[in-house]
Amino acid sequence: MFSPLSSKLRILNASIGTCAAILTVTLVVHADSPKSAADYTADPAAMLEAYRHVEVASVSDAMEQLLHQRRFMSHRMQANLPTKFAGIALTVKLVKEENNDPDALSGMLQAIDSGGPGSVYVMQVEDGADVAGMGGLMGTAMYARSFAGAVIDGGVRDLAQLKRIGFPVYALGPVPSTAVGHYRFAGLNVPIKCDGVDVMPGDIVVADLDGLAVVPHAKAADVLLLSQKLDNKEHSTYPFIEEFHSIVEAVKKFGRI
Repeated sequence: MFSPLSSKLRILNASIGTCAAILTVTLVVHADSPKSAADYTADPAAMLEAYRHVEVASVSDAMEQLLHQRRFMSHRMQANLPTKFAGIALTVKLVKEENNDPDALSGMLQAIDSGGPGSVYVMQVEDGADVAGMGGLMGTAMYARSFAGAVIDGGVRDLAQLKRIGFPVYALGPVPSTAVGHYRFAGLNVPIKCDGVDVMPGDIVVADLDGLAVVPHAKAADVLLLSQKLDNKEHSTYPFIEEFHSIVEAVKKFGRI
């Protein structure tokens, strides 16, 4: 015999069961989300993804506070297009040497083919402000291999092609020159200096409209956690200032400037 009360109870039990299932899934997902330095260290992909969502200014401040080091590149390093990325440094070094050797720069090209998704091509070009360390061909190859971007302590050319494919490059500026015949490849995944910053292969490079910073691999998890805290403080401060019209009170409350 049909009972309205029984029907209502079945619906209620089903609803409770659904809510419990949703809560369980939510708790499982929440539990799996990396929160500590150990969690991030154990899950490099999650750490890199998290770095894509913090501001470079916060990363720079975090390294100054934790490491007491200047780990950002100067205003000289300019992006060819608005961008935000984070990736793993693949380092390349070129040294000045006049030559007629067709293979003098072969290693520079082979370095690109050794990288892949999430790589950042970081190149030191000795005394290279007026030398294009890369151009459209190299940029297209990096784009095809899903590099996150490139950072060249030297010049860059073929900006039209790089803009067409939307591949981000930070460099000292556009120049039409070539490194061919004037430089020699001197190393892949070796320690380099890029715009005065020490870069080791495997370091994390972060970039946005404010510029570039390089996070030492061994300290990446700790720097990320503090960067996230600084970001949260800053993003909480904005609405406070808008509501109360006082940056003095905002800084007193949140301690971020």
